[in-house]
Amino acid sequence: MRKNLEIPQGKRTKLYRFLEILPGAISYGAIILLFVLSLIDPVLGAIYLFILIASTLVKAIGVAYRTVQGYEVIKRAERVDWRKRVEDLSHPHEAYERLRDDNNKSYHFDQHVENLKMMAAMGKEYPSPDKVYHVVMMAAYNEGPEIIGPSIEAVKNTTFPNDHIIFVLAYEQRGGEAIATTAENLKKQYKGVFRDFLLVQHPNNLPGEVVGKGPNLTYAGKAVSRYVAEKHLPVENIIVTSLDSDNHMAPKYLDSVAYEFITHPNRQRLSYQPVSLFMNNIWDAPAPTRVIAVSNSFFNIISTMRPHTLRNFASHSQPLQALEAMDFWSKRTIVEDGHQYWRSLFFFSGDYSVVPIRIPIYQDAVMDDNFWKTVKAQFIQVRRWYYGASDVAYVGSKLFVKKSQRIVPFWQLLPKFWRLLDGHVTLAIMAPLITFGAWVPMLMNFSSHAMVGYNLPNIVSVIETIASLGLLITVLVSLRMLPKRPARYHKGRNILMIVQWILMPVTSILYQSIAAYYAQTRLMLGLYMEKFDVTKKVVKK
Repeated sequence: MRKNLEIPQGKRTKLYRFLEILPGAISYGAIILLFVLSLIDPVLGAIYLFILIASTLVKAIGVAYRTVQGYEVIKRAERVDWRKRVEDLSHPHEAYERLRDDNNKSYHFDQHVENLKMMAAMGKEYPSPDKVYHVVMMAAYNEGPEIIGPSIEAVKNTTFPNDHIIFVLAYEQRGGEAIATTAENLKKQYKGVFRDFLLVQHPNNLPGEVVGKGPNLTYAGKAVSRYVAEKHLPVENIIVTSLDSDNHMAPKYLDSVAYEFITHPNRQRLSYQPVSLFMNNIWDAPAPTRVIAVSNSFFNIISTMRPHTLRNFASHSQPLQALEAMDFWSKRTIVEDGHQYWRSLFFFSGDYSVVPIRIPIYQDAVMDDNFWKTVKAQFIQVRRWYYGASDVAYVGSKLFVKKSQRIVPFWQLLPKFWRLLDGHVTLAIMAPLITFGAWVPMLMNFSSHAMVGYNLPNIVSVIETIASLGLLITVLVSLRMLPKRPARYHKGRNILMIVQWILMPVTSILYQSIAAYYAQTRLMLGLYMEKFDVTKKVVKK
């Protein structure tokens, strides 16, 4: 059966339009329902709200636990000598004999001895480490060398051998002459550092493309395929990592990915997801964007502890052979990273997974030339992320079809669809319900003296107080995650890193709820977002 992986353009089917409307309809309906129930009887409104907030409390406890657990796992992963582990895979039998009775748990970390045992038994079914190559593909628009340079330097300083790294700077023609000049200068600067340094300029206004990162990566990916064929490199042993221009990979990232790639027999049907931490410029960013950056970092830490729910986000790695087979990334969506998960899942008929890589790739918090530009830029970024609600229709259109047309089994796909839908609805509704919802049952029924309705604000306040204990835990973890404070800042800025969390209710409403409603409303009205608004990147001198 031929698989259609593309997002429809132009007129949609009735089912597809219904599913595009669905997230927004539920999100608006959840708020309206509170008013309707409260008008009928404040007790009904109170019960409805209490159920929603209680479920949030349970999630908050889980978030606090997973945050602490995830942080500790990341620290353990960073202590592992991944280069040595990859080298062990060259001689698995000898390494197994040497290590099987070793009690150095930090070195073993995650099933290393068992992997060596398995590889020793299976033999040549696993690629030799010295035949594995990394293609690091960095997408750029119009960023300068002060942004791109440190990101390339981070790749150069990884523990993976540079002569097995092919660096690709994929830049946009629409970025103008400045980015073309920057690209040429960087190629000269890093000549001889990597196996090769390729420049790929993505032409403007190609047919069938949105203005976004996906078309740029796909165009560069095809150029890489031609390069690999010309150089007679083993395409089945090449891993492609996509980066934004501000991404700084941790030194052990590429070795960690190579290790997972080699030790998984179904390596072509996997992608490898690092922990994205928005910490590069966290000391320089203003307080609202710091809160957003740290919160998103926490979300990524939590996600890595739940592999069954893990999806691609921002930077990720995937085998070149798999990318070639599925025609790389989508050219029809501005959220190509999250969409790549669904695209891969359907291409491989459900036999596809995301492997968590517990080594970080560090990114910038949003920061523009001044405070108000930064506030606006942050909203533009999160509304683009939350346009991932467009995948609800993409997934649902492949779920709610006849059995003969279904690519992935119904009961395998249904939980994934539900989590996707629930996640986007929760983003929209929970902040306003928690902040203002407790007053609705009382205000909507002035004549009633129902005790539950009038006491609900106090009850919700108690629940919020309990939930704030979870926030306290995450605040403490955030302080441990911070990079070293720059010398230009006084110690008093440490206090601001704690005080900033009083902005959490404001950022939740503005940058979570309103942004989610914005994206879902656009989908409901068929006003599709087809332009990737690039977030300006500023380095504080």
